[in-house]
Order: sequence, then C-alpha cells, then structure tokens
Amino acid sequence: MKNLLLIITALTLLGASCKTENEPWIDLINGSLDSWEQVNGSAGYKLVDGAIVGTTVIASPNSFLCTKEHFSDFILEFDVLVDSVMNSGVQIRSNSFPDFLNGRVHGYQVELDPSERAWTAGIYDESSRMWLYPLDRNPAGQKAFVNNEWNHIRVEAIGNSIRTWCNGIPCADLVDDMTLSGFIGLQVHGIGRDSTMLGKEVIWKNIRIITEDVAEYVTPYEPVIPQNSYLVNKLTELEVENGWKLLWDGETGTGWRSITGDAFPEAGWVIENGELCIDGKGGSIVTTEKYSNFELIIDFKYSEGGNSGIKYFIDGDIESGTGYNLGCEYQILDGRINPEGMIPSHTIGALYDIVEPITPRDNGANMWNRARIVINGNSVEHWLNNQMTVKYERGTDEWREMVVNSKYKGVEGFGEAESGRILLQDHSTVVSFRSIKIKEL
Repeated sequence: MKNLLLIITALTLLGASCKTENEPWIDLINGSLDSWEQVNGSAGYKLVDGAIVGTTVIASPNSFLCTKEHFSDFILEFDVLVDSVMNSGVQIRSNSFPDFLNGRVHGYQVELDPSERAWTAGIYDESSRMWLYPLDRNPAGQKAFVNNEWNHIRVEAIGNSIRTWCNGIPCADLVDDMTLSGFIGLQVHGIGRDSTMLGKEVIWKNIRIITEDVAEYVTPYEPVIPQNSYLVNKLTELEVENGWKLLWDGETGTGWRSITGDAFPEAGWVIENGELCIDGKGGSIVTTEKYSNFELIIDFKYSEGGNSGIKYFIDGDIESGTGYNLGCEYQILDGRINPEGMIPSHTIGALYDIVEPITPRDNGANMWNRARIVINGNSVEHWLNNQMTVKYERGTDEWREMVVNSKYKGVEGFGEAESGRILLQDHSTVVSFRSIKIKEL
C-alpha cells in the first residue's frame, strides 16, 4: 500500500509538471528589468539572482515598480518573501494618470500582509475605494501565509472576476467591473521617517503570466469562500443561485413606499444614474414587505456632514400613528465633521444609541461605503466595508438593560419584533444608496 501511494503521488506530480510545461507562461523578469519602470516613490529596486528586491527608504510615499505593458485577462503567479514587519502588495489592472491625484498609482492590489491581521491575498483598492476583500470572513485564507518563508501567490483575473490563492488556499473571490485593464506593480510601502524600518526588503521571484486562451487554464470554480460583488444594481450567477434578490431595481420606486403613505414619495427622493438619493426633504422610506431573518447589503454614500441610517424591524403601522419609523438602526454618519460623531454609539456602523462599533473603517464623505446587516434569530451583526463593527443578541436581559440606558428606554419591547420593514432614513442631509440586495435566511 505504501508503494502504491508513492506511485500515485509521483504520477500526480508528473501530471502537474506536464500541465505546467504545456501552459503558455510568460516570464515577466526574464533576466532584466527592461520591461519594468518605477512609478511614484524613491524606494530601491534591483535584480539579484533573478529576483526583484525592493528596499524601503526614508520619507518616500508608496513606491511601485510597474510593467510597461498593460494586461486585461490573465493568470499571474509569483513567489514572495516579505520582511515580517512590513506591509506590501502587488498591483493588478492598475493605472497612473496625470489628472488623477497627480499620477498616483491606483487600482486593485493583492495584499501582502505578514501582520497578525493576516490579510495576505486579500484585495485592496489603492488610492480609491480601499478594502474590497479583506479576509475577516475567510479564516482558512488568513492561515495560508507563512511568515519569514517564501509564499506562492496565484491571481486569476477574467472579465469582472478576480480570484486569489496563497500557497494553494483560496483567499479572495471578488466580482467588480470598475477597471478591466492596467499594469502590474510591485509595491514597497512608504515608512515615513521611521528609521527602524529603513532598509527592510520585499523580494519577488518566478513572476510569470498567462495572457492567451486564459479561460482554458483557470482553476475550476468551486465557491468555498464568500464572494464579494460590487456590480452596481446587479446580481451575480452565484448570488442568484444562493437566493439573493435585489431589494431595489435601480430604476423605479417599486418595493418601497413612504412611511406616511402607500406610495413611493413623489418629491425628495431622486432616482438617477442607478442611485437612490435623498435630498433631505422627502421623508424616510420603507420596504413594502416585512422581513425576519436575512442578510442585507446596501452601498451608501453620504455628503459632508451627512447623517442617515438603515433601520430594521420596523413593525408599527401608519393607521395607529405609532412605531412606523421606530426600529434598530445601522448608523450612517460623517463623524469627521458632524458633532454627533463625538458620541461613541452614534458613530458610523453603530447600533444607534445602543452599541458602539468596533474600529469602523469608513471610506469618508462622497465615497461609497458598504453596509452589511445579518439577522439570524436574535443574533444580529453590523458590518462596514467587509469588517464587523457590531454583534449583539436581542431579547436577553443584557439587551433590555442596554435599551433602558438608551433613548428607547420608554419603548416597550424595543427591537424584539419577529419581523419588520427595512427603512432608509431621511435625516435632512444628502445621502445616496445603490446595490440594495437581500437574502432571506
């Protein structure tokens, strides 16, 4: 039996070797750096024994050694060794334009993260939307990177799909169509004036790419990790298969109504360019249907000083005049400007006036942020930009004590409804929403 296992293993390795030999790989180093150019920063890059060595320098912004050629659909592989105290990354489908931040490199970055956070092979949007796919919801992916060792990264970018692996472990599954072509760039992160970080190295080798007949060589799709889609007002095939539906169609007020009437408000809410925008004069709106257990995703953009919220378990009725806008609230607030942000339980991502959020990562005013609310029985989670900010249990003694210590202390049974409508709040400031989707659990 032992000999049989050895034979099977050898045949497997031989088959993998033959497959690799037949794949149309292109070496992106090929003995020189002639096909690369430095963009931004003054970190050092040099070729040593066939590997590219990047070295930190004092008082430099992020530096990038970029391919002169741009790529659209491709499979990219490389090995990397990064100092355990550094943060780095590899740009894909990225660009540098004179009229965008004075030529600053921007675009998708495959993260290299040896810290305890462990987001290696997650996807960051450099100088733009920031984190698109951190690894908080992929604990197996967080364990893939090995500190102080060579790590192997694979990236498959096909159409609007970007998937990554670290040492063979799936890490990111992103669907996004903002940028479909650009250069590949090796990042040496800026260190400011921290002399203890001077001379730290990140080393890349075996950088190779497939650009022809790419679809023939992709890894068979097996959705073993969460998929993050940033398609605007659209669902992916996987989302449809998993029971997601659009809660707003991107064009009409269907499925929503005023909190004080049966119809979508004629004024105050503007539907334009796939966005649902409140100008601060239209009153809040609610879903026509009620929901109990669900996962809800909403992209939102607030103006400077903006204040709004996403409420759930709205179970009152218009006829009685009670509870028609009262429910648990996912807070939306520009805490950088709005003085209400000084109250911890009023900051973005909080359960408004009840639970303070954990280190929310806010993209800021006039930028799109993503809210995710998960309700399963009495268990509730708030997420902001793919990171959890709040987790609580309804209906417990602890819950009722928190309510008593909030502005809802006089509301009997607050937050304990079995189901309710979802509300988008008008708080007299300009806020936009899009890509509103829900999956009932």
